[in-house]
Amino acid sequence: MTKLILVGGFLGSGKTTLLAETAKKLTAKQQSVGLITNDQAPELVDTRLLSRIGKGVLEVAGSCFCCNFNGFADAVQSLITQGAETIIAEPVGSCTDLSATILNPVKKFHPDWNLAPLTVLVDPKRFFEIVGVTPSQVDPDALYIMKLQMDEADRILINKSDTLSDTEKTKIQDLLKKEFPGKPTGLISAKTGDGIDAWLKEIQTAKDVGTKIIPVDYDRYAHGEAVLGWLNATASVHAKNGQVNSHTLLKNLLEDFQKEIKKSSSEVGHVKAILNVGGKESVANLTSLNGLVEVRDVETKSDKAVLIFNARVQMPPESLEKLVRNLLDGTITQQLDVKIETFRCLMPGRPNPTHRFNKTEN
Repeated sequence: MTKLILVGGFLGSGKTTLLAETAKKLTAKQQSVGLITNDQAPELVDTRLLSRIGKGVLEVAGSCFCCNFNGFADAVQSLITQGAETIIAEPVGSCTDLSATILNPVKKFHPDWNLAPLTVLVDPKRFFEIVGVTPSQVDPDALYIMKLQMDEADRILINKSDTLSDTEKTKIQDLLKKEFPGKPTGLISAKTGDGIDAWLKEIQTAKDVGTKIIPVDYDRYAHGEAVLGWLNATASVHAKNGQVNSHTLLKNLLEDFQKEIKKSSSEVGHVKAILNVGGKESVANLTSLNGLVEVRDVETKSDKAVLIFNARVQMPPESLEKLVRNLLDGTITQQLDVKIETFRCLMPGRPNPTHRFNKTEN
């Protein structure tokens, strides 16, 4: 029976890194792993990154899993047909109400799938904002979504433990006990792998799956998603004068982007970009307005020179579109010819789940 693991959590929490590290660990144990990504639009950095791992990667684009349950189910079944023994799925970061709209429908309509407890991953800085310890620039209704995600979770994992002091870890653990009494919680680092083995071992046999269906104000939920501009763009690129440094160029691109959004104090959900040029490929991340741009080099799987840019920022989509188009027509063009191939910028629509259960399935 195929194991199905869903990992939720808001934008920037580190879900894709956790999926990748988990898939690597399972593959090393000779398990066949399939992965499913999810977004409001296609052309995901996540899909390209995860395509290097596992049995296969499928992308459910155009809406969240809950609003396209049949598309989600078809993706799961396709990976099962391909021989996946474990499937790990990553819902849209701004999505909540997963227990009512995904887990319990799966339990009813696909009882042959071995469903794991719903894990929600949380960035530690956002956690302190969610529980009111530190002030936040995030819209209150977006924070409402983050809190709902934690409320309905079967497991809460605070990620990025490698960035925390012992004092901060203790404070987080105390707050988790206070705010979510009785709920299984933990601290992990998806980046270093610390804590992943213990979490994975625990959810393999756990039976408390989709146990909590929560009341959701869908007006607040819809507004919490709609405050974000959502942009996915791809471009073919060509070096103008010989070799270019993809790592440095991508870092400069995201730092220029960050400088621009700071002018309007537009909080970041997540910005991701991949640049493949000159036989080298680099990936960059920015997870908050005042955070650091992180860049790392990755294994190149394609000779096609390409730029993929995904941004979720708390600003109107038309403003985000103008900013990114200007950016791609700016400093980067001193070293690269850039030809935009796809460009989608939108505001997420109101969630309209395929199914919504009012009580849990046995």
